[in-house]
Amino acid sequence: MAVDLLRLLRIATVALLLSMAGCATTSTPPPGPKVARLDIEGTKQVSEGDIKDRILTSQTPWWAFWPFGGPNYFDPNAWQADLRRIERYYQAQGYYQAEVVDSEVKPKGKDAVALFVEVSEGEPTRIGDIIIEGLQALPEEERGKHRERLESKLPFKKGDIFREGPWEESKGAMQEQLREQGYAEAEVSGEVQVDVDTKRARMRLDVKPGLRYRFGNTFVATDANPEVPPRRIIEQVQGALKKGDWYSETSLAEAQARVFRMGVFGAVKVTRGAPDRESATVPVVVDVREAPFRSVRLGGGIGVDAARQEVRALGEWTHRNFLGGLRRVTVRGRAGYAFIPNILSTTKKGPVFEVTGEYEQPRFLFRDLRQQTSLTLEKGLEQAYDFYGGRLQTGVIWQPHRNFSVFPSYNLQVYRLSGRVSADSRVPPVILGCGEGQTRCDVSLSFLEVAFAWDRRDDPVEPRDGYYVSMSVQKGGGFLQGDFNYVRLLPDLRFYRSFGEEKRVVLAGKLRMGTLNPAGNSQSSIVTRFFSGGATSMRGFNGQRLSPLAALEKQEDTNGDGEPDTPVQNEEWETVPVGGNSLIETSLELRYQITESIMLATFWDSGLVGVEGFDSPRAPRLFGPEHYHAVGLGLRYLTVVGPIRLDIARRLNLGQGLPVATPGYIYPSSGGCFGIGSKWKPDGPTSRQATFAGAPDGQCALHLSIGEAF
Repeated sequence: MAVDLLRLLRIATVALLLSMAGCATTSTPPPGPKVARLDIEGTKQVSEGDIKDRILTSQTPWWAFWPFGGPNYFDPNAWQADLRRIERYYQAQGYYQAEVVDSEVKPKGKDAVALFVEVSEGEPTRIGDIIIEGLQALPEEERGKHRERLESKLPFKKGDIFREGPWEESKGAMQEQLREQGYAEAEVSGEVQVDVDTKRARMRLDVKPGLRYRFGNTFVATDANPEVPPRRIIEQVQGALKKGDWYSETSLAEAQARVFRMGVFGAVKVTRGAPDRESATVPVVVDVREAPFRSVRLGGGIGVDAARQEVRALGEWTHRNFLGGLRRVTVRGRAGYAFIPNILSTTKKGPVFEVTGEYEQPRFLFRDLRQQTSLTLEKGLEQAYDFYGGRLQTGVIWQPHRNFSVFPSYNLQVYRLSGRVSADSRVPPVILGCGEGQTRCDVSLSFLEVAFAWDRRDDPVEPRDGYYVSMSVQKGGGFLQGDFNYVRLLPDLRFYRSFGEEKRVVLAGKLRMGTLNPAGNSQSSIVTRFFSGGATSMRGFNGQRLSPLAALEKQEDTNGDGEPDTPVQNEEWETVPVGGNSLIETSLELRYQITESIMLATFWDSGLVGVEGFDSPRAPRLFGPEHYHAVGLGLRYLTVVGPIRLDIARRLNLGQGLPVATPGYIYPSSGGCFGIGSKWKPDGPTSRQATFAGAPDGQCALHLSIGEAF
């Protein structure tokens, strides 16, 4: 979990200024009594909440005592207008006989009123005939096909309740469909005749398709003396549309996305020019403005977690036209200081860093293929081990569509790993995946990886609709050499669906699975294993704490030779995550946006990290004792860089304790939340068995981060 200090400082400054402005306002008398209650009775077919959303008068909310809240006051003039708005809203929903039959304003105390409205809805008006005129102007051989497509875009059918909103939308939808078929100047109008007596609505849509056009030439408007040749821009446009293709506004949007994805323009707009009726063609106009080709970004951040705390400085330098040809060179770095588990009670601490150089060659062999090579040097501290390392990755990215990409690559990774070693503790060899009895070793991984991604989310930062599918396949060792021979699979599926006219309610789901299958009976390396827990995975655990564990044994001298020789647990031992060869993560989250900047969420997360891969007969079982579940609540503050997210989760007591590899380990007798209620009794009757799911970790976790969980 990382929080950008500069972003938080900006947000805190804005909040302080708003608070000061609120305190500085002069006191003015209220315009009327407070609205303590607002009830609307008689609503059966139309939601009472929808009506309240569309009138000016509203009930004072329960949070009105907050500094930025306040009561809602009663205005008699607005109230009379609201009674008319209620009837008009019913008419827009097809209830033309609806009326307000009673209304009352009751005093409630000295400075408040309670409002009451009773409505009579009446019978709805239903759709009768649907007439589409003007299609005879289309070619006879195409007429039936176009009619079928247009009718499929209608958001209603004969017999439905007539509603004004879908009726207005239908004209735009039909016009959009015609333009998708090449009719660039298509227009759709219409009228509705409502018979109040028969409660029937007769719809008439008038279609003027005009000529059917094809795309013509592409013209580029850019800065004076541009560094990007226009032919490179036209080449990207031709990936979405070609001269002679039928006109389509979707193709124009795809062309704009392709040009913007070149990464060197601050502004891009792809539109149609004036149609040429003689040749029945439409030119394509591309207007671009080049951004600076060199940029420097600096910042800082903190990482806060119950298992790890870190301060860091960040920097990045980018050249987007290195030696011409839009070659991109990027150097990014991170330097910090880590405390494990926290700054007040450190088991270990020290500097950490990561430096990455990346080179990207666009149009490698052909238009939609680019070559990418990166080299990374790093030093890190983890709960179970320390490491120095280097990573080399080289491959090609094929992206024929803005939503789809394939990235095959070769990877070489070299690490020097050191386990947790001190005078009175040791780490079992299973932690590192080194040879028998080793707590320090050099590890090299050589593998091929293919990564697929199909991203149909409407917004990658704050998605509300769509889906995302990805798959990573690694094959290491064998003819590639390296110290480990394995296959690693990691698919990821996410979906999003919004509800309501303003899309304030979002249902989001995630399923992520992984298996790591070492060849034969060999060990896997800790750097390839799976971990879970944290702000972006299973939120019922802190960072990486959903994992098989090893305990740091305390040794006592029992034979009197001055050397510790026998592990004795007379206090609670520290445990460190060592990772596993199988992974399952699921999440279901319901998000509700209550204001423009505040969103609430409730979620259910589950997770499993098993010692064995799913190819093993000892693989963990779905919904078995090693599959953990948690429920929680979240608060989001929406910003331009993504939501600042606070989540609190409580793990359900389903399952057993986390697997601890150290023999003789004694679990705590109770978990509690944030250290409250947790106990350790070495002599208790059940002290050697976990008494709650996910032991030894507490049953609650708190996460603060920027960005959605998924």
